[in-house]
Amino acid sequence: MFSFKIAATFSALDIEHMGSIRIEIKLSNPLKENLAPNTVVALVDTGSLNLCIPKYLAIRLGLKELEKRDVIVADGRTVICSYSGPLLVEYGVQRCYTGALVLGDEVILGTIPLEDMDLLVHPAAQSVFPSDAAIELPSIKSVEGGKVLKEP
Repeated sequence: MFSFKIAATFSALDIEHMGSIRIEIKLSNPLKENLAPNTVVALVDTGSLNLCIPKYLAIRLGLKELEKRDVIVADGRTVICSYSGPLLVEYGVQRCYTGALVLGDEVILGTIPLEDMDLLVHPAAQSVFPSDAAIELPSIKSVEGGKVLKEP
């Protein structure tokens, strides 16, 4: 069994000064193209690692349970839940393939799918956006002995 921490805990004072970010994402099962994608509102949680979805959504998407996992939830309890997949997650033109913890009653978008879609969270603006929209980064190049081998 694997053990993951999926949500951070905060004091009441911290929560009073924090806002929550919710975004609309599209979830689909890439193995079942006959099933329509589901557009859902997800809580963006940088204290969580994985995507978490309610059981009804896993059933609707026809997801297969891949394994059981031990998960530490926000209040410190350890629960055993299903890790199911595969899932295609889309936010605008950004997309990733992942699995999901079947847990809770709302969709939670954790840091692994956020990173995989190259999304940045802007807490002050309460928004999420692709990293290339934030800053221009130099191209990553394959280098050997100081020579550029190829552009990506």
